[in-house]
Amino acid sequence: MDQQRYKYLKKARKVQVYNIIYDIIEVIVSLIAGFTSGSAALIGWGLDSVIEVVSASTLWWRLHGEIKDIEEQQVRKREKITFFVIAASFLLVSSFITYDSISKLIAQKTPSWSTTGVIILVISLVVNPILIWYKYRYGKKLDSKELIADSKDTFVCLYQTIAVLSGLLAVRYLDWWWADPVAAFLIVPYALKEGWEAFQNGRKISYSSSK
Repeated sequence: MDQQRYKYLKKARKVQVYNIIYDIIEVIVSLIAGFTSGSAALIGWGLDSVIEVVSASTLWWRLHGEIKDIEEQQVRKREKITFFVIAASFLLVSSFITYDSISKLIAQKTPSWSTTGVIILVISLVVNPILIWYKYRYGKKLDSKELIADSKDTFVCLYQTIAVLSGLLAVRYLDWWWADPVAAFLIVPYALKEGWEAFQNGRKISYSSSK
């Protein structure tokens, strides 16, 4: 294997490890804050982080396989699986957000203020752009469509972070009870679009030939 590619593979794998660790923290903090405050947006954001953990772990597995110099056929197979996991992740989180947001709008349920939720959202506004930049950078260096797709997955999380934070602030300071579920629902169109693209990329990969 080319030494330059090997170096970038190891760095990309390390980024995924950092991604997994931080997303686990996001999941724990945001779900506790979301269920405590009754915020549909925080809960949806936390579940999106669960999916990101699965997606990042699958991509780590794919990168690790190439680093260990497994057969090209197996690398391609892992690429295909990674794309399908990313696509399924977008679909699952979109389905939940849609259901939960509509339910909260119908019930006209106003979430309570969550200082803990706001803190983790603000931290994520700093962390996620860094992860996006490194994923996209190494995706380009390695000519890896799945790494670039994963950077888009993290961008969805960043977009959702901004929407959720705006919704919580609007409920708190403007008394817009509907802002929380609407903020969550705004993520759905973009997430479905990126999920469809990941699915299409996965379908294009063939691993019938061996190394």
